[in-house]
Amino acid sequence: MPAASSAAAVPPLAARAASVGASPVREILALTARPEVISFAGGLPAPELFDGAGMAAAFRAVLDEQAPAALQYSTTEGSPALRAATADRVTKRGLATGPDDLLITTGSQQGLTLLAAALLEPGDVVLVEDPCYLAALQVFGFAGARVVAVPCDDDGPDPATLDALVVRERPKLFYSVPTFQNPTGRTMTAERRRAVADVAVRRGLWIVEDDPYGELRYEGEHVPWISSYEDAADRTVLLSSYSKIMAPGLRLGWMRAPHDLLRACVIAKQASDLHTPTINQLAAARYLADRDLDAHLATVRAAYGERRDAMLAGLGGALPEGSTWNRPEGGMFLWARLPAGCDATALLPRVVEHDVAYVPGAPFFAGTPDTASLRLCFVTSAPDEIREGLTRLGRAFDGGGNRLR
Repeated sequence: MPAASSAAAVPPLAARAASVGASPVREILALTARPEVISFAGGLPAPELFDGAGMAAAFRAVLDEQAPAALQYSTTEGSPALRAATADRVTKRGLATGPDDLLITTGSQQGLTLLAAALLEPGDVVLVEDPCYLAALQVFGFAGARVVAVPCDDDGPDPATLDALVVRERPKLFYSVPTFQNPTGRTMTAERRRAVADVAVRRGLWIVEDDPYGELRYEGEHVPWISSYEDAADRTVLLSSYSKIMAPGLRLGWMRAPHDLLRACVIAKQASDLHTPTINQLAAARYLADRDLDAHLATVRAAYGERRDAMLAGLGGALPEGSTWNRPEGGMFLWARLPAGCDATALLPRVVEHDVAYVPGAPFFAGTPDTASLRLCFVTSAPDEIREGLTRLGRAFDGGGNRLR
């Protein structure tokens, strides 16, 4: 046997594996795992608000009554019962949908991965909101796409700039979280949604509309999905998830798309994980049949709205003078900006020393990063804990900006 020193090197990782970095959010979650840290960093639903008893009853019923099927392989498209129940919910929310219009995915994150596999060739251009959901940037990076940022204001992407970028860059798709966006919490107005659809129809463009937070509205009026515009129906994909309204550990999401694209995503899913776990799908379908998810969501929305208000009430005393922030009408996140000259990433280690944390905003930008920005999640902690966390943040920040106590 040859000596180990004479062995040839193993082939290198794929270039995309080296070029796409780890999620800073996931890295920060590891950093803040100590129980004494009050973390506004993660996008974690409040675990005490999960309907654990209802979910346990659903799993017991499935195992008692459908054990062979629940423990067996399933179809790639998803459980017929869960697809039917999901289609009914989507239809009641204003978009006529049948079970065959849907693919059940292992979280809506998988939906993004399947779309990238079905739509993107290396070098294709993807347009995204700036800033953008971080894991979407990872998906498009792994697909070898070139990501181009669309400037946004408080109402969403600028339509004229979007149109110009489509003409110049010839992108395959525009990815957006129109309602209670991650990371900013903003909601795209109906006028902007109409303008985005008009660009897609006029120029030839896929719209990927990601809506994991839409049922978490605390005030204001519902804004229709872009997917509801008939003239854009042949080029619009709607993604959503049960993670924020039922439980993220189930890893249940869904995709609504035109037939040919949906079929391509089914084939991509066959090559990925064959199907989403059968028992989780059947338990979710049973939960939807036996329990009133909307009544449970009313309780969740009331609690989350109170937590949002607690954070808004305390931010003035926690952030340095000259900071700004928004007031989201729903969702899980609030977007803040420290005074000019501050670097939220550089300040984070000292903030964590005070046993509190946020996510710096810079990694969310596909364009030029705003280093003074940061994202705060307000749903994970109860109001008293939010107030204590903001007190700690105030002690960490000095009113002079980068100077810390």
